[in-house]
Amino acid sequence: MRLWFQPLVVALLIVGVAGWVAVGRFDEIEQRTVNFPAIGRLVLQHVQLSLVITVLVVVIAVPLGTALTRRWGRPVAPLFLAVANIGQAAPSIGVLVLFYLAVYQSGWANFWIAVLPITLYALLPVLSNTILGIQSVDPALREAGRGIGMSGALVLGTVELPLALPFILAGLRTSLVLAVGTATLATFVGGGGLGEMIDAGYKLSRTPVLVIGALMAMALALLIDWLGGVAERWIGPRGLR
Repeated sequence: MRLWFQPLVVALLIVGVAGWVAVGRFDEIEQRTVNFPAIGRLVLQHVQLSLVITVLVVVIAVPLGTALTRRWGRPVAPLFLAVANIGQAAPSIGVLVLFYLAVYQSGWANFWIAVLPITLYALLPVLSNTILGIQSVDPALREAGRGIGMSGALVLGTVELPLALPFILAGLRTSLVLAVGTATLATFVGGGGLGEMIDAGYKLSRTPVLVIGALMAMALALLIDWLGGVAERWIGPRGLR
């Protein structure tokens, strides 16, 4: 039931919004935003923001978390976890605005000004779960691998990371939802996305614009969460499913 209920809710939200946009009566100001091309453009921007953030989180957090479980990396693990904790504990809008003020004169694209702070914000779940997953591997399994002649890198790739994968995927699922939700704030630094629609509806006192933007952001977050749940269910060692 859980596997199919969530996409059903997403489908109902999208169909409801599409029907509202198609047959609803909107004034001239609302029509500039409440139309299929404009909504499609903002959804595409939001998906692009979320995907790039996700790729950066995986590329940074998984190798870094793996390195921090090695004997030479353990002494500095608390430092990196503290930085990631600060990134998530700090208000996301504050991190975005401060980063924007720090780099906007250097010619950076607004897209990257939005992406990089949100990546820092979404980093902690994958980083901490990667460390936890590898540390939770039974030491006897590592010793067994070494006993049959595997190198440390081979043990890591064939024993530790596959067994840690469910933890990593759980962290990635959390990071994805954080990224999609926080990406609505990208509009405040010119990064686009569905936050642009929500902000326009609020500033112009146009409730339909605000509600449609919020519903589309909600549908996207639910869809991403569902995809993460499917990945948790079907990816990883078959014996651990």
